Amino acid sequence: MLGSALYFFQERLLFLPTKLEQDYQYQFTYNFEELFFETESNSSINALHFKTENPKGIILYFHGNAGDLSRWGKITEYFVAKQYDVLVMDYRGYGKSRGKLSEDAFYNDAQYCYDYLLKHYKENEITLYGRSLGTGIASYLALENQPKQLILETPYYSIADVASRRFPVFPVESLLKYKFPTYKYLPNVKCPITIIHGTEDTVVPFASGRKLVGTNRKLIQFATIVGGNHNNLINFKKYHQAIESCLKTKKTSS
Repeated sequence: MLGSALYFFQERLLFLPTKLEQDYQYQFTYNFEELFFETESNSSINALHFKTENPKGIILYFHGNAGDLSRWGKITEYFVAKQYDVLVMDYRGYGKSRGKLSEDAFYNDAQYCYDYLLKHYKENEITLYGRSLGTGIASYLALENQPKQLILETPYYSIADVASRRFPVFPVESLLKYKFPTYKYLPNVKCPITIIHGTEDTVVPFASGRKLVGTNRKLIQFATIVGGNHNNLINFKKYHQAIESCLKTKKTSS
């Protein structure tokens, strides 16, 4: 019975969206443009495009599994303050975004956003940033494209790896409809990869993120935040050092 519940209610366990009215007015410190992408029939993806003068590059940011852009927009302003443009979208069912949710939908909507950026930026100016849930999406996108770099904050080896630690008595691999197998994507990613993870993370265990190092030892730099948990890495000096190191890297040729 518990196994059946895990299968049928897994979306409620994995995804914790909050919804916004379509006329909700975002308020942020930095200039932004609100966008709506019609990625396919009966779907509409809401996104925010923060813009600075003389940007050092663009960060395509994929957020975690809870909240909406009213929260995540404020979080991504951290990078706008460093003179980077940022594009961050809400997944289907989050905020003002609408449409049927599936793993393929996550990937397809992400690629749509990437293609949008290619109309406005050079590809070697695009940094992919994934946080928690968004790390699998960002990793897939890095595999399928040629961005400048990939940054993963609190990533998982796969959703099944995390779920098996939480529900060890169930065959979670066969029960899960959402796989997000990050470990399958990273081996063939060609750009630099930075992973940042806290040792006290109780949502995505440190060990799950650490295992990713073995998938691409040549390109992965791993920053361990001793004492950091899932949501407070920004409070640690080493997080800021890791980000500064990433954002100072030179553009790759295109």
